[in-house]
Amino acid sequence: MSTHHERVAVLMGGWTPEASVSRVSASFCGQAARNAGWDAVEIEVDRDIAAKLAEFKPGRVFNALHGQIGEDGNIQGLLNIMNIPYTHSGLAASAIAMDKILAKTMLADCGILVPPTLPLAEDTHVYPENYQGAHVIKPQNDGSSLGVVIVEEDSKTPPARSHWAADAHLMCEPFIPGRELTVAVLDGTALCVTEITSDRGFYDFDAKYAPGGSHHILPADVPEEVGLQACIWAEHAYRHLGCRGIIRADYRWNDKANQLFMLEVNTQPGMTATSLVPEQARFLGMSGEELVNHLLEIAQCDD
Repeated sequence: MSTHHERVAVLMGGWTPEASVSRVSASFCGQAARNAGWDAVEIEVDRDIAAKLAEFKPGRVFNALHGQIGEDGNIQGLLNIMNIPYTHSGLAASAIAMDKILAKTMLADCGILVPPTLPLAEDTHVYPENYQGAHVIKPQNDGSSLGVVIVEEDSKTPPARSHWAADAHLMCEPFIPGRELTVAVLDGTALCVTEITSDRGFYDFDAKYAPGGSHHILPADVPEEVGLQACIWAEHAYRHLGCRGIIRADYRWNDKANQLFMLEVNTQPGMTATSLVPEQARFLGMSGEELVNHLLEIAQCDD
């Protein structure tokens, strides 16, 4: 890797619940970019980000944002207007993937098995209509497992609506028992399959980002046909949603029934020291510096 002459703005933070994780990703990616020879500076995203970018005049942007604003097409649209090439997926793919219900519809259209969406009733409490089994209630457009509530089959009291913000759009799915799998896709090619386990019993926000919060089995000890299916579906999702750069597809594998379900596609996967994508890249011989350098080299605006 050689020295690059363009300035890089590493966007981080913002005002969403995932801002703190974004700053950790930005620290990792900013240092990796500098190690790879880029003049990279981390920039906090606020309501004046357009003015900050106009003053800084970056040649390209590394998008290290997570959650709304950075992951739902908003920042991508701004960067398109300002004609600043950026990493990761463009506006349309970002917006679709962030809308979990819309994304599931599109994934199902290309033959990927996804959990059904259950009609949800909301008053003082939140519960699925005409469904008695274990289920999951979660925001329709948040990441990092924020706001995810698993309701057991024998639960007597549904979660209170006040558990979530008043303006949160919620969705509900049957709970899929089994094992947690994930596949990163770089430039349309699946890297490998990781199984995630956690002593917490659920791969929640702390399990994802706290040191020791989860255990990653790489490569996942699953039947060859399951691993192959996970990789093929992840590549299909990448193409069907129109993604760029790196994504991560998350699954539940019901090993008892041998059923694989894709839960969602993350177009801004975590890039911290404990994150799955850099770990898969390292497993295949690509360092963090090489991964960040590559993402910056292929940065672009939407056509």
